[in-house]
Amino acid sequence: MKYFTAIIHQDEGSSFGLTFPDLPGCFAAADDWNNISAAATEALDLWFEDMPDVEPTTLDTIRNRPEVIEAITAGAILMPVPYIPADTAVERVNITIERGLLRAIDKTAKGRGMTRSSFLASAARHELVGA
Repeated sequence: MKYFTAIIHQDEGSSFGLTFPDLPGCFAAADDWNNISAAATEALDLWFEDMPDVEPTTLDTIRNRPEVIEAITAGAILMPVPYIPADTAVERVNITIERGLLRAIDKTAKGRGMTRSSFLASAARHELVGA
C-alpha cells in the first residue's frame, strides 16, 4: 500500500476540494468532511486506470514545495491517502476467526446479497482506506 498526499481546501460555502501534488490532473470533491476519504480513494482509482505507476513523494518534500506552502498559508491542510493498486486476480486464503464473529459475518453478508469473501474484502478495504 502506498500513501499519496492530498491537499484539502475549502472555500467558504463550497465543497472540499482535493488535489494530489504527485499526480497532475488527479482531483476530487467532497460535500462534507466524512466523504473526503471515499472521494480521494475514487480519484486515485480513476487516475491510475490510465496512468503509469508512480512512487509517492515524501511528505517533507511535498511540504517544501512553493505551491503547497502557499496552499497551507491560505488554509489548506495535507492528508495522507492510502492507495491499494487494483489487482483483480483472486487468491484463496485460510484464516482463523471466532465462530460467533463468523456467524455474524455470514448473516450480514447474506442480508446484503454478498458472499463471505466479498464481505470480508469490502470490510478490509474499508478499514485500510476508509472507503
